[in-house]
Formats: sequence, structure tokens, C-alpha cells
Amino acid sequence: MAEGAAEAPAESSAGGDLEAGALERGVAPIKPHRFLTTKEQFHEFLEARRQEKPSQKTEEGNSYDYDLAGPEAKRIRLEDGQQGESVTEAPAELGEHPQAQKRARGQNRNRPHVKPSHYDKNRLCPSLVQESAAKCFFGDRCRFLHDLSSYLETKPADLGPRCVLFETYGRCPYGVTCRFARAHLGPEGQNLVQEEVVQAPPVRNGLDKALQQQLRKRKIHFERAEQALRQLGKGHLPGPTPSATVPTGTVSAPEQDSCDTQQAPLGPGTGTPPCSPIQTCGPLTDEDIVRLRSCEKRRLDISGKLYLAPLTTCGNLPFRRICKRFGADVTCGEMAVCTNLLQGQTSEWALLKRHQCEDIFGVQLEGAFPDTMTKCAELLNRTIEVDFVDINVGCPIDLVYKKGGGCALMNRTAKFQQIVCGMNQVLDVPLTVKIRTGVQERVNLAHRLLPKLRDWGAALVTLHGRSREQRYTKLADWQYIRQCVTAASPMPLFGNGDILSYEDASRAMQTGVAGVMIARGALLKPWLFTEIKEQRHWDISSSERLDILRDFTHYGLEHWGSDTQGVEKTRRFLLEWLSFLCRYVPVGLLERLPQRINERPPYYLGRDYLETLMASQKAADWIHISEMLLGPVPPNFVFVPKHKANAYK
Repeated sequence: MAEGAAEAPAESSAGGDLEAGALERGVAPIKPHRFLTTKEQFHEFLEARRQEKPSQKTEEGNSYDYDLAGPEAKRIRLEDGQQGESVTEAPAELGEHPQAQKRARGQNRNRPHVKPSHYDKNRLCPSLVQESAAKCFFGDRCRFLHDLSSYLETKPADLGPRCVLFETYGRCPYGVTCRFARAHLGPEGQNLVQEEVVQAPPVRNGLDKALQQQLRKRKIHFERAEQALRQLGKGHLPGPTPSATVPTGTVSAPEQDSCDTQQAPLGPGTGTPPCSPIQTCGPLTDEDIVRLRSCEKRRLDISGKLYLAPLTTCGNLPFRRICKRFGADVTCGEMAVCTNLLQGQTSEWALLKRHQCEDIFGVQLEGAFPDTMTKCAELLNRTIEVDFVDINVGCPIDLVYKKGGGCALMNRTAKFQQIVCGMNQVLDVPLTVKIRTGVQERVNLAHRLLPKLRDWGAALVTLHGRSREQRYTKLADWQYIRQCVTAASPMPLFGNGDILSYEDASRAMQTGVAGVMIARGALLKPWLFTEIKEQRHWDISSSERLDILRDFTHYGLEHWGSDTQGVEKTRRFLLEWLSFLCRYVPVGLLERLPQRINERPPYYLGRDYLETLMASQKAADWIHISEMLLGPVPPNFVFVPKHKANAYK
């Protein structure tokens, strides 16, 4: 805090209370006499502005209840053994005793997370949507509508005159089901096409139907993985592999004179399991040099680059596109469970999709056992385009930890070693690992694991400076990260934790890490990458922030679709992101720069209505913002944030 602020005299008792709140520990230092306000005044201002505009109504005449996600959505669940006691709102408001209320932590486990059933009601058959010449495969047994006129009678009104897919790709694949259909429907209801604009969607790593069927029927054979697992089972653990640093296209002398067995690649739609080895023997040819051999690894040189962390739920493809636009160098997909990938689950494979703007891209796998992780690594090595594969050894949630995955691997050294060595043998791309300092708060394990990971063949390790017990409480231990840099050398170590400004990033780089990974800081302000590269604070306006959200919705409609299901999925992920964005405090309102990630924003009135609305910590106001971008929400719409701490009132 600025020392001068503490000496400034209060103009009134109310002003003194506000100033005392501004100087409270753990609260962002907002200029008290200009912007700081109380909770009641804050919500009265927003309510008054909202009543100036007519309430939005559906065609049936039902007005939307913005309080649907109110108190019940904000109720916290006490720890096990305390369910019988009364629950409290969380967390405590400014000025209240810290012990008066229990702080909200963890996830809202009781929130509705199943797919809404109303998407399937009055849904048009895909054979009509795609305008295919073939008839419906299911015939009379099809559960979807085949009467176009009946569908149009029940279809909700269009949300706008412009379709992002039609303008971007020249054709909207959702046809009449698009919620912006009037932009591309002809006079007779036909789906129009702009021939001069037509182009393929720039997304890679999709799940091929033939591959999905093979996975579900367990017809894929993993010869490389099984061979590696047999070696590991016999105790033949490989030591440091020099080949991990050999540039692509070079071959060591002994291998030039020997026969090499190379796997035939499994391409999308080939229908050929990766079980047919191609024997190559004889003189070295150009094809052998250019093509990557199994004994070689591509280099991963990302030292000094800004790495966007794999963020569950919020780190989706549209969000990564936003971060790439602001200067993120390295991106990684959301955590994917290896067993779900091996079963061919569509939702899990969607986490691996890659946009063409992601020039350095990796995927993160979670698993607890060497066999599934090694087989999944071989599967991905054959089917998708990535620059590296990351192992999640930092996930703290109970669902993963109790099964032996995530942070639990730090205490299961033998299994951890087999996973790293097995995956490293079957991958042609570098293998990276993300870990925490340890499981227990005062028992650090990372400094002992890092030399082992280096010897096991990991190309890079990212260390989050907190233990599993800490979760996100207290500050990240960057002094310990500094010690771990020496333990990991010469393997590059990235640091992660509490970076919300270019000063934070500069201090982090002084510890000797090869680079920094940014997680929550990117959620609070994705333009953080620009600030770090330009070494400045960006006092971004509310209209610029709204434009960022608008671009996110456009990217979301491209990615998830422009029909009702795609629009509502885009809205859901937008609302999850808004639960983080509301914690950002504009630079021009701060008494002291920079804002710190552990400082809670107090109630304040922004420089305009939109800035104030974006600072609201109520889910009802986030829904209002989503309606500004995606139109009115469906009747009886309720949003419950994933994390309790994201929805404090």
C-alpha cells in the first residue's frame, strides 16, 4: 500500500470507513474518494440503470428473472461432517470479522452439470440440416423431427441479422437451425453459399468416425506401447536418452547400418490400426533422413516464451485464440483423461482440437497407470498434430487424487517413473511434466523429483509454487522455485504462480527459470501477455473489454456451433470466464500499481456504467452481459459457477 494514502484525512465518517476498507489487508487499493463505494450503493446503481431499459421478455411474455442464480447458487457447502449445520453466504463482506462467515472454497458440486434435455426437444433431423441427398438412416425410428414446417413453428426467434459462420466461411453448416439463419436463407428456405468465401474451418485434431468406432470396439493394437510396457515390467528402465536432444534428420552411426522398424502412421479415416510395421533395410535414403525415426525427438525450445497454462473449463479453444491474439507464445489444451480418450469419447477428444493460430501447441494428459498412459500417448502420436505432450502431476482435486493421478503421482515414484519412461518411448514429440511443490504444505518434493525427471527423459518441467494442500491459498513460493532451477539443470524449468503484471513476470524470470506459465492471470486479464512483452500497464477501457468478449462469442459460435445448443454452450463458457474477469480492477482506479492476484476487489463504481457492470460479483449481472452479446437467455435459465469462490456476493 502507498504510505501517503494512510495519512490522508477522511472528509467524513462514511469516507473514513471506505478508506479504511481500501487499506484493509488483502483488498485491492482503489482510490477511496472517487470510486470506492458500498455493496448496497453498488447494486442500487446497477439496478437503477437496468430499470431505465425495458425488461427483456420472451415471445411467450415471460420476463427473465435475474435472481434465479441468486442466494441458492451462492450457498456454500460445509466440509464433510458439518452438513447438519446451517450454511452461510461466502465469503465475508468488507468490514466484517473474518471469522463471522465461512469462506467459500472448492467446487459447487451440486450444480447442474448434465446436458440440458430441452436441446433434444423439437430438434430437426441432421439429414435435413445437412441437406444431404441420402435419406435418414433410422427411418421411422428416428427421434428427431422430419417436418420442416413443424420445426419452424417451435424454433426460437433469431438472435441477430449476422451469422459469423456464414461471413467467415461462406457457408453455415447449421442451415435453418442456425439462430442467425435469416442471414443465409434464401426466399424458399434454401441455405445460401458464398462461393468466393468458402474455406475449410481452420481446426485440427478432430476425432475421425472410423477411429472412434475402432476405439469403442477395442480393435486398435498398441504394439509400441506393449513393447515398452513389457520392458518396464522386466525392470528395464531406460536411463538418460541422448536421442532426446538429437535434431530431426540426424541418425547415429550404429543405426545407419542396422534394420529399423517403423510404424505405419494411422491417419484420420484410414481405418488401419497402428499394428503393421514396415521393415526398412539397406542403404540410407533421403526418405529415411527426412522422416522422423522412432529413436529421435523433436526439440522443444520455448525458453523465454510466454506459456498459457492448460486451464480446465476456461482454457477452451476460443479463449486460447483470444490469448494468442494478445501475445501468448505457447498454448496447451485442457486436461484430458487418458481412459476417456482410449474409449473414444467425443467430449474428451474435443479438448485436443487445435486452431491454426496455435503455432506451438501441446496437449495435457491425466492418468494414474503406466499402461493406459503409454497406450494413449501412442494413440495421440499417430492421430493428432502436437508439438509436445504434457503429463498432469499437479491436479489437486479429490476425484483425480484419490485414483492415484494428478498430485498423487508425486508420492508414487515407481508408477510415475514407468509412466514417464513408457510415454517417452512411444512419443515422437517431447514429453513435458507439470508438478506442484508437493502434496503437503510443508513437505516439498519437487527438488527431489526434478533430477529424476531429467534422467527419465522429460524435456521440460513446469513447477507451480504451491502444494496440493494449499490449493490457491497463500502466495506461490518463488524462492523454492529458485532452488529447484539448480536441481533441474540443465533441463529447462518453467515457473508458475501469482503472475498478474509485467513486474511479477520480471521478478519470476530473475529466479533463473527458463520461462513463465500464466494461468489465473490470463483469466483475469488476457491482455497480460501484451503488458509483459511491452513492459507497461494497460488501462484498457470497458468498451475494449466488451469487444474482447464479443470476439470470444464469435470464436465460440465458430467452434461450438450457431444453433441453439452451440449458442448456449458459448454462453455457458462465457459466464464461467466472466466469473474470473470480474476480479480485474482497471488501472486508472488503483491507488497503487500493480494489482496483486491475492487482493480481493472491493465494491467500486467504475468510470462508466459498463465498467461498473463488469465489476459485479453477481451471476445475474454476468447473465446480463451475456445477453448483450448472445441475446436473451432461455426461460428459467440458471447459471451456477463451477467454483464457489468465483461467485461471492
